[in-house]
Amino acid sequence: MSTNYPDQLEFAAFVGIDWADRQHVWALREIGSSTIEQGQMAHTPEAVDQWAVELERRFAGRPVAVALEQSRGPLVFMLSKYAHLVLFPVHPSATANYRKSFRPSGAKDDPYDASLLLDLLLRHGEKLRPLQPDTTETRTLQFLVEERRKLVNEKSRYSNRLTAHLKLYFPQVPDWFEQVSSEIAGDFLERWPTLEKLQRAKPVTIHRFLCDHNSRDPEKIESRLAEIRRAVPATHDVAVVTASSTAAIALVRILKQVRLAIAGYDQQIEELARTHPDFALFDSLPGAGPVLVPRLIAALGTQRERYQSAQEIQCYSGVAPVVARSGQQHWVHWRWSCPKFLRQTFQEWAVHSLAQSQWARDYYEQKRAQGKSHQSVIRALAFKWIRILFRCWKDRAPYDERFYQRALAQHRPHAKAAPTVELQWKTVAGFSKLSALPS
Repeated sequence: MSTNYPDQLEFAAFVGIDWADRQHVWALREIGSSTIEQGQMAHTPEAVDQWAVELERRFAGRPVAVALEQSRGPLVFMLSKYAHLVLFPVHPSATANYRKSFRPSGAKDDPYDASLLLDLLLRHGEKLRPLQPDTTETRTLQFLVEERRKLVNEKSRYSNRLTAHLKLYFPQVPDWFEQVSSEIAGDFLERWPTLEKLQRAKPVTIHRFLCDHNSRDPEKIESRLAEIRRAVPATHDVAVVTASSTAAIALVRILKQVRLAIAGYDQQIEELARTHPDFALFDSLPGAGPVLVPRLIAALGTQRERYQSAQEIQCYSGVAPVVARSGQQHWVHWRWSCPKFLRQTFQEWAVHSLAQSQWARDYYEQKRAQGKSHQSVIRALAFKWIRILFRCWKDRAPYDERFYQRALAQHRPHAKAAPTVELQWKTVAGFSKLSALPS
């Protein structure tokens, strides 16, 4: 069997592992043998270590190819520390479709899936890519930015829950503050969780609170105090007020901890990103600020040989559309199976680039004028940005807007001057409209 492993290693054996939460099932076939051995190992570091060491002893340290349905996860991290194991991640959908080829009924069990992964590795190993981890710094950055994004999503979720409760008994708060998840809104609700308690407070106390939270505009403060005086309770139902205000205080305290956690991630991510060897390259990209620069570094990594063309990144990230053809039918749709966080990173960067890149803004306005939706234009813009980023990344060269503008001018065909069209008002069916004068 031949694989695309860089060193073209001669494997001593091939293994398929069907992983589970507590017990893993494996199927092994030694090179030159037709016998398939099967067994189980517990999901503990000790059991995995015993299994891996036994393989090393049995095959005298020669490499062993291992196929499993994980590219990251507990089992992958356990196995990746053994030099003689070469891991081949297999996408779960690939295994599922391969299984359907032999079991259309959908029947499955763990020993059969382990044998299926082994068969996939033996017969189609050249189509599988071995796991080659990036540098420790890059992988740390990848994990950090992904976890930070999960916290941001949690912040949005708790903010929506807080807003829902406030609408029941204290709907003025979302109007008084731009974000209910902000520190000032949280401290405000902790101090005055109901309108009744707020209206009993002295104006000077509220004035001091706003000033202490950097809201010092005299006109805004007076306007806010006037609104508080005029405010009317949304409901007098004690059950609703009691339950919702209790929930609001609980959510405010949760949001405070989430904000602190995000701030901690931001500090660690910034420190790590600034020491990354590709920081200057990604920092030169228009619209890529403190949040997106680390995410873009994590998106491409440092292994320049991983991608041979920009199209590979466009397809893998889900930015490139999928074309389906069958007979006379032709259907284009976006990719449903892709790393969602990666696609989100490129699309968010495309949005932020509009404020700092003239050609990106011109492209966006041109497509919008043609009737394209905002989201479709952003995806198309992200598609173009990936091609530019790929070239900068491959050449290790920071982005230069002027250089790209000159390149656009050179590749753009010389357009002929549009003929001057003289217009006139013309009455048709009682309505006036503009029309061109006859030539």
